[in-house]
Amino acid sequence: MQSAAASIWGWYRDPFREHEDRYFSEGQPTKLVRDSGRESFDPPPEVPWSGPPVPVPSPAAHPTAGNDMRRADDAEREAPYDRRTAYRRAISSIARFGSSD
Repeated sequence: MQSAAASIWGWYRDPFREHEDRYFSEGQPTKLVRDSGRESFDPPPEVPWSGPPVPVPSPAAHPTAGNDMRRADDAEREAPYDRRTAYRRAISSIARFGSSD
């Protein structure tokens, strides 16, 4: 039978308080750590840690309603680049606001 600690996998708050988060595997802290979203390696210290690990909230805990995602076929639905339209817009912009020279 597996213990409850062996079922702990994933990102948790660093119980040693050296980093923001530390990755746990099979209930044990690993050398993979994260600070301000950047991952690096730092072996866990040789000191015992107490208390249950505190899980890091997953990105799903802060839903974005899909606003930050694109579908693979979005590019097919966008209008292709049209040089004539781009030229007309550039000329119109220069006429309205002047040249940057």
